[in-house]
Amino acid sequence: MSREDRQVTILVVDDEQVHRYMLCSMFTEWGWKCVEADDGRTALEAVGKFVYDAVLMDVRMARMDGMEAFKRIHAAHPALPVIIMTAYSSVDAAVKAIKHGAYDYLTKPLDFDRLRLTLERAVDRKQVEEKKRERKQVDPVSNHSAIIGNSPPMQELLEMISYVAPTEATVLITGESGTGKELVAAELHRGSERHNGPFVRVNCAALAEGLLESELFGHEKGAFTGADKQREGKFVQASGGTLFLDEIGETSQAMQVKMLRVLQEHELQRVGGQETIRTDTRIIAATNRDLEEEVRLGNFREDLYYRLNVVTVAVPPLRDRGGDILLLVNHFVRKFSEKNRRVVTGVTPKCMALLASYRWPGNVRELENAIERGVILMRGEQLTEKNLPLPIQKQEHRGKVASVQPISLEDVEKKQILKTLEDTKGNKSEAARRLGITRKTLQNKLHKYEEV
Repeated sequence: MSREDRQVTILVVDDEQVHRYMLCSMFTEWGWKCVEADDGRTALEAVGKFVYDAVLMDVRMARMDGMEAFKRIHAAHPALPVIIMTAYSSVDAAVKAIKHGAYDYLTKPLDFDRLRLTLERAVDRKQVEEKKRERKQVDPVSNHSAIIGNSPPMQELLEMISYVAPTEATVLITGESGTGKELVAAELHRGSERHNGPFVRVNCAALAEGLLESELFGHEKGAFTGADKQREGKFVQASGGTLFLDEIGETSQAMQVKMLRVLQEHELQRVGGQETIRTDTRIIAATNRDLEEEVRLGNFREDLYYRLNVVTVAVPPLRDRGGDILLLVNHFVRKFSEKNRRVVTGVTPKCMALLASYRWPGNVRELENAIERGVILMRGEQLTEKNLPLPIQKQEHRGKVASVQPISLEDVEKKQILKTLEDTKGNKSEAARRLGITRKTLQNKLHKYEEV
């Protein structure tokens, strides 16, 4: 088991004093600290006052049994692993506790080797999760992946990101406009060893060449009219982190030469300056152009293309992502209903059919804009086809509307959650990651489905 500076502390909850004494004596021999609680209510008070590494709790106790105590502890401290002790006659209850977030269960009489192994794994996992949370708290991008999708193309994309993110490789992200290339770049940064460093974005198409040069490389005081002080460029600002160069295909040949030097030599000069400045920046670039074709046409330097294209990450268009449209509609409806303080109970069948059959030339960005517009213009509590932009309303629907059954946001969400669980073979942590929600939220939703 991994060792931290502080001593591992286990809370033992059992109304049998002899059993508590025996367990605590054994834990002391193993080098752990043990705290006792004689019922569920005392356990609740204990976890409210001290940070424990794990809780070992009996099911049958006179004052607040273990199941009720577990539910309350888990609700207040979802990251705290709770291991249930039970007799064979109560195994069903323990299995139910596992479904609702308990770490594991052990049957009495306890197998001490298994007990120790289970506790060690629980404590190790808690320490790993704590480190992950610490990373996320300082992560300048986001606390979890903003990429939404569960279709095969998106699973391939997420797998590619997981392979590439921890490396130092320069990455070229390709894909049509509106597919979410910036989100992919942010996820690559978040999964890298540079996650504590800055994630700096530059849209190369949004600035004139002179301004782009100053933006990227910085400038000396007096380098040009209006340069009243020295300024660091984005390459230096991103040092220790990641620089995302969006729309790299829009840059001029002269700018491409200057970028090439930074990628080759890891050094630059400010505009109007002579000092050579070293940089430690990972470069991620993105384009909606076919850069190989641009190289053939003489619009993009071949040497820069190969420097950028160490690894290519291709983002699929929305039309190739199948059922992800339903998931994205659900996400955007919730997002914009909260933003605009609207009550939205669902999407009408015809509206959902139109959204599902549209080709989405503008990809996810176009879908997001369509849903935002629809939520703002809607009059009732359901999003209808009348709230959609005209190009979506007027598309030929080929008779699909009649075969579509009414669907609510809750139905869409439930279907997607259950499918994701099936795809991950019941792995709740991985399913929650793909869905972009916490494991606790996933467990609460599954519990709700069981009650229906």
